[in-house]
Amino acid sequence: MTQKLSKRTRSLSLPGRQRTLFRWRPDQQWDGYLFVLPSLAGLVVFTAFPVIFSLVISLFDWNMIGKPRFVGFDNYAALFTRDIIFREVSWNTLIFLVSIVPIQMACSIMLALALNLRLRGNSVFRVVYYMPVITTIVAAAIMFQFIFDRNYGILSSVVWNLVERWSIPITPPDWLNHPGWAKVAVIILTLWKNIGFSAIVFLAALQSIPKELYEAAAIDGANVWHRFWTITLPMISSTTFFVFIILCIGAFQLFGESFILTRGGPGYATMTIVQYIYQSAFEFFRMGRASAVAWVLFAAVFVFTIIQWHLQRRWVYYETGER
Repeated sequence: MTQKLSKRTRSLSLPGRQRTLFRWRPDQQWDGYLFVLPSLAGLVVFTAFPVIFSLVISLFDWNMIGKPRFVGFDNYAALFTRDIIFREVSWNTLIFLVSIVPIQMACSIMLALALNLRLRGNSVFRVVYYMPVITTIVAAAIMFQFIFDRNYGILSSVVWNLVERWSIPITPPDWLNHPGWAKVAVIILTLWKNIGFSAIVFLAALQSIPKELYEAAAIDGANVWHRFWTITLPMISSTTFFVFIILCIGAFQLFGESFILTRGGPGYATMTIVQYIYQSAFEFFRMGRASAVAWVLFAAVFVFTIIQWHLQRRWVYYETGER
């Protein structure tokens, strides 16, 4: 037994005999491959195969019942030439992107700064602000439906009480049936649901900043505002970049908030690209068109992320001094 082990050790230590990954050898340890096999099989079956299949289906006209008919790139061409709804839902998605991301970034940083203060009960507030993140989107959207309802909603009741008590000449908006106000309602719901996540991430970044930097700046006479701009923001710039990318991808993939709260309405005023994919696939059974929209969305997110990855070299600072 000792001779066998020494032989095996010598064979592995020889410079010309290297272990290969996928060629069977008696001295190969396959335990690790057996452990990752279930996860690898799930990745292939539930991720890799659907992705490749959707790319193939985007070149066909198929309703999941009849025989697929090859149309080439006609599904992609139709999106940019004949599909008016796709233009509208793309515009809606862009509006949500430029509205939600900056507001959530700013509010999250301010909230993280407040939670980072050494005050009594701060740990309780951290839990309270994070609770909407773990709340299911269905429950949150239904709750906001009651809040925004024009006849029985909380906001409408407050406005009508102000009108009756102070004779203020205002009328509560029809949040869920007006195109503009419906977008505002979706934005408010999204911010309430997700702001706790980014605030906790920023809080972790703030707590990792060395206290010596603030002490040195205070000795040099820097006030709170100068310390925030010259120390806090540069030191959390890598976290800011991470949160920015995550929020942008989430805005591109916005679905549950608009689907449950307004059903994409009124009309198509709050419908997003992901909801349009769902409608095309499972309501109109146009699988080819839905797959084409999904790949266009993937291309948009991929290009946007690559551009931001290159731009971050100009403003993101790391502890090693690289920029």
